[in-house]
Amino acid sequence: MKHAAPQSNNRRGLVMGIPLALVAVGVLVCLAFALLPGSGGGGTDAGVPAAASVAATEPSTPPGSTAPAAATPSAAPPSVTTSPPPPSATGTPSPSATPTSRPSAATATPSPSATPATPSPSAATTSTRTAPATASLAGRIKPGASYQGVATSYDATDGNGACSFGPSGDLMIAAMNHTDYESSKACGASVLVRAANGASITVRVVNECPLPCAPGQLDLSHEAFAKLAELSVGRLPITWTLLSPGTAPDTMSIRYKTGSTQWWCGIQAIGHRNPVAALEVRTADGWRQLSRTDYNYFLSPDGSGCGGPIRVTDVYGEQLTVDGITVKPDAAQPTRVQFARH
Repeated sequence: MKHAAPQSNNRRGLVMGIPLALVAVGVLVCLAFALLPGSGGGGTDAGVPAAASVAATEPSTPPGSTAPAAATPSAAPPSVTTSPPPPSATGTPSPSATPTSRPSAATATPSPSATPATPSPSAATTSTRTAPATASLAGRIKPGASYQGVATSYDATDGNGACSFGPSGDLMIAAMNHTDYESSKACGASVLVRAANGASITVRVVNECPLPCAPGQLDLSHEAFAKLAELSVGRLPITWTLLSPGTAPDTMSIRYKTGSTQWWCGIQAIGHRNPVAALEVRTADGWRQLSRTDYNYFLSPDGSGCGGPIRVTDVYGEQLTVDGITVKPDAAQPTRVQFARH
């Protein structure tokens, strides 16, 4: 070990003590450094690894700062705690997702499978009621109106007629005069007929009385006329009004005409409580109203809508929409719906 410049002999003893003091100081310094935290010796638990463990338990709170309000449970959005994320996002009808994601759907569909409690047969039907009919819907025979004319009679045989409903054992029927028949718009109408003598009868229009039958005239079956007067009377002054009967069939039916296919079809509503004002079929472009024939079928000459949903409107404006009716010629297919009584 090198020292400072040599000293004189009389101070040799003092000089020899200085190195010893320096050595002692050096030893003390080394001991002090050895005992410091972070010097790498013996204090590993209080060093960097300990700081890392603190950071792991409090990742969202920087040192020296307070925790933000968003980290507290009360600041969390309500949707996080009330809505189950994956089921509601995918639309899976699980029981837990039903009450929280779509309350209205849970009310409308009580079962998880979303199928009706009573399955319908071949036709799934719905009914939509609208405002009362206008004059254009009702045609010449209007609800609430009273008509005057004369009653005559004819041999109705099996009860069939121009309306093409087919044979029937119910002969309380009538043929409407050509003008009020209005290209079969009167077909299926129930009318209350009153004679001047006070007698009355309810009949259903199933036929047309051609000219010279005058407006207001009803050609009754012999059986119906006999309820008002003797057949020998011939011509009987009457008044008559349109009825919405309570004795209608439980369900309206749809029938495709003989020869109907997907390329051409004729469609007829039968067993309806009120006269039919219009019949439409749904096509790719929306609802299409079909033209009506004198023999009471609605025609789709190009096949549009044949076999698809059908919408039938009565003279009161009520609409019945029917789906699931297939093209089965000359077969009456029940719809499970019926027009309301008025």
